[in-house]
Amino acid sequence: MSEVKLIPKNLDKTFLNLIEPLAQFLISNKVHPHFITALGFTVSIVAAVLLSEGQFLLGGIMIILAGVSDILDGRLARETGRISKYGALIDSTIDRYSEVVIFLGIAGFFKSVGAFTLIILAITGSFMVSYTRARAEGLGIECKVGIMQRPERMTFLVLGAILGAVPHTDHFLMILALWFIAVLGNYTVIQRIVYIRNQLKTSDIQ
Repeated sequence: MSEVKLIPKNLDKTFLNLIEPLAQFLISNKVHPHFITALGFTVSIVAAVLLSEGQFLLGGIMIILAGVSDILDGRLARETGRISKYGALIDSTIDRYSEVVIFLGIAGFFKSVGAFTLIILAITGSFMVSYTRARAEGLGIECKVGIMQRPERMTFLVLGAILGAVPHTDHFLMILALWFIAVLGNYTVIQRIVYIRNQLKTSDIQ
């Protein structure tokens, strides 16, 4: 299946290069990855509070910091020899909670049935993207395909928050970002279902 990437590879690489000094500092000081995971979740809560109060620019910055934490905890686990199945479970679980908290913060600001419905669709897409990957792995299939994975979702939330803070836009760009996440997130679920079906057809797993 050919994939369309919403985040260019060179942009992804540039971002990783920017946080590399921080990663090296944490690795050299043997900071526990669970600490970074907990820190990232705390920052997500701060982001949610800021977003609920309409402080979209600061909220967007906090989402970036939460995303950095999400990258660093996995890196720390690998580099410090602390990789474990339990650690992976904790990381994935906290990631889901972090997303929900941020979405709830946005919902707390808009306070409308339309926004709530859109956010529910976005959360559903986000969770089902993760579920289909987990279900595929349970069937012995690696499934990382899809146009709207976690990095893309976080990027859209950041863009929606920061650009949504532009005066006289009525936070339209945040609503637009939520539409992208909701529609493309659920589309990614379909992509993964099709991919898993094709993998099952070409294997002995039926």
